[in-house]
Amino acid sequence: MKIKNYFKNALISLRKKLNKLKPKSKILIIAGSDSSGGAGIQADIKTVTALGSYAMTAITAVTIQNTTGVKSIFPVDPREISNQIEFTCKDIKPDAIKIGMLHSTSVINSVIRSLDLIKVKKIILDPVMVAKGGAKLIDEKAINLLKNKLIKRVNLITPNIPEAEILTNTKIRSKEDMIFAATKLIRLNAKNVLIKGGHLKSSKFVEDIFVNKKEIKIIKSKRITTNNTHGTGCTLSSAISSYFSCGKSLKKSCELATKYVNNSIRFNLSYGKGHGPINHLSSIIIDKKFR
Repeated sequence: MKIKNYFKNALISLRKKLNKLKPKSKILIIAGSDSSGGAGIQADIKTVTALGSYAMTAITAVTIQNTTGVKSIFPVDPREISNQIEFTCKDIKPDAIKIGMLHSTSVINSVIRSLDLIKVKKIILDPVMVAKGGAKLIDEKAINLLKNKLIKRVNLITPNIPEAEILTNTKIRSKEDMIFAATKLIRLNAKNVLIKGGHLKSSKFVEDIFVNKKEIKIIKSKRITTNNTHGTGCTLSSAISSYFSCGKSLKKSCELATKYVNNSIRFNLSYGKGHGPINHLSSIIIDKKFR
């Protein structure tokens, strides 16, 4: 009888452990790839997986890059981007969608049509426009279409300061400028805006600004001095998508995602000769903070 109870309890314990490993939600990532693995689809998949969700993808472009910069970009046909989105969602419906690199008007229009078909309610947009090394990843017509048609279809847009400047034709030199730019995006029918403050030259802290029509929230974190921050924007938006898809509020998702990114930066991975990647496995090492 004791042996029987031992195996019964062991089986119950194993089931509990397996349930913890079961993905908590499903995320569709619409973005470009990064051959170096630090940003883009690769960073998105790592983030979503590390935070306990299931990642699906629709690749918009293949970029040839490493930590020193982008060598070339190979666009995927817009029809095939739509096919990836729609065929995947026909079988496995996502709880949330993260959108990254959309490099042309035809791609944006295809994505909008697909979003209208699949009707997923939780969508995060990271308006990827410039690579870490300075290469431009989107043209002017696409920027205008993103502003006029796509922004109003998503729950949150997460530009960094250079991207917010492009979207609002505003020069950002301070926290007050960030808030002003965010309110301009709200007037463009954005529901919620998170402007990332890492580009401001503050010595001790980074301040990200979360804004909607009802509130302004400053998410403050200690600045980590490192050159290894490749893919932080992709990682942040994917982390927000993961938390948001699991039932967290949008503001809370932004706060938790910021903590995850900062912790991942602290590992200071020195891979490559340029802007190195961050450690997406940080949530597994300190998993209690991310449950």
